[in-house]
Amino acid sequence: MLRLTTTWIRRNLVVIAGLLTLAYLVLPNIIVMVFSFNKPAGRFNYSWREFSTDAWQDPCGVADMCDSLSLSLWIALWATIGATLLGSMIAFALVRYRFRARGAINSLIFLPMAMPEVVMAASLLTLFLNLGAELGPTTILIAHTMFCLSFVVVAVKARVMSMDPRLEEAAKDLYAGPVQTFLRVTLPIAAPGIAAGAMLAFALSFDDFIITNFNSGNTVTFPMFVWGSAQRGTPVQINVIGTAMFALAVIVVVAGQIISGRRRKSALPK
Repeated sequence: MLRLTTTWIRRNLVVIAGLLTLAYLVLPNIIVMVFSFNKPAGRFNYSWREFSTDAWQDPCGVADMCDSLSLSLWIALWATIGATLLGSMIAFALVRYRFRARGAINSLIFLPMAMPEVVMAASLLTLFLNLGAELGPTTILIAHTMFCLSFVVVAVKARVMSMDPRLEEAAKDLYAGPVQTFLRVTLPIAAPGIAAGAMLAFALSFDDFIITNFNSGNTVTFPMFVWGSAQRGTPVQINVIGTAMFALAVIVVVAGQIISGRRRKSALPK
C-alpha cells in the first residue's frame, strides 16, 4: 500500500505542486470573500462574528469609498487604453523593423519592470515638480501609463514574434492592401497578446499604491482609501469591492478561455 501511494505521488507530483500553489494564491481572496459577509462588532473586520449581507446591500455605505473606486476605475481604463495603444505600436516596431538604437530600446523597455516602484515614483514626482505640474488625477494617469507601458510591450512583443510572416505574405498575394492585411490577418493573430497586455495594465493600474501615493497630491484613489481606512478601521464594504473585482476577473478569464476553445474547435477540419 505504501509503495502504491509513493508511486502515485511521484507520478502526480507536478499536479499536486500546482494545486498547492494555486490554493496558496487563492486563499487570501477566499478570506476576503468570506469576510465580506461578516458583521464585525467593532471598527476592524479581522475576526468572524456573524453572517450578514448588510455590506452587499449597501456597498457604498462608507463615505467617499465609491468616489475613490470610480476614480481608480477611470484612471485604470484610460491608462490601459494609452499603454495598450503605445505598447502595441512599440512592440510591432521592435519586432518588424530595424533601426538605430533598437537594441538599447529593447533593454530600456525592461527597466520599469525591474526598477523598484519607490524609485520610479520618486523619479516621476521629481519630473512633475520640475515641470511645474499640479499633482492630481492627470499626473496619476501619466505615471500609470508610463509604468504599464513596459508590461504591454513585453506581452504583445512575445505574440508578434511567434506570428508566421507567410500569412501576411499570402494575404498580399491575394491582392489585400496593407490596411486590409493588418485588420484581417495581423490584428486578429496579435489580439490575444494585446488583450493580455491590456488586462495586465488595467490590474497594475487599478491596485497601484506606491506610485500613486507619490504623485497624487490630494487625490484619493481606492488603494489609498483602503490604506487610510486600515489606520482607523476596516469597513466590510472594502471586502465587498474586493470580492466583486476578483469575481469579475475570474469571469473575464473563463470567458476568454471558452471563446478561445470554441475558436480552436471551429478551426479544426471537419
